[in-house]
Amino acid sequence: MKASELRAKNPAELRQELHELLKAQFSLRMQVATQQLTNNSQISRDIARVRTLLNEKARQS
Repeated sequence: MKASELRAKNPAELRQELHELLKAQFSLRMQVATQQLTNNSQISRDIARVRTLLNEKARQS
């Protein structure tokens, strides 16, 4: 997911996106625990991007 795509969203949409990413991250953690997956760093980066943009938008308001 690109930052430019995220910047176009409003805070409510960003919170929904964050919620979906956190659910996906939980699922990936379960796969790591059962050794079905070895890398979940992309989801973590996307979560960080969304949180950063939410903080930026909160400071602008």
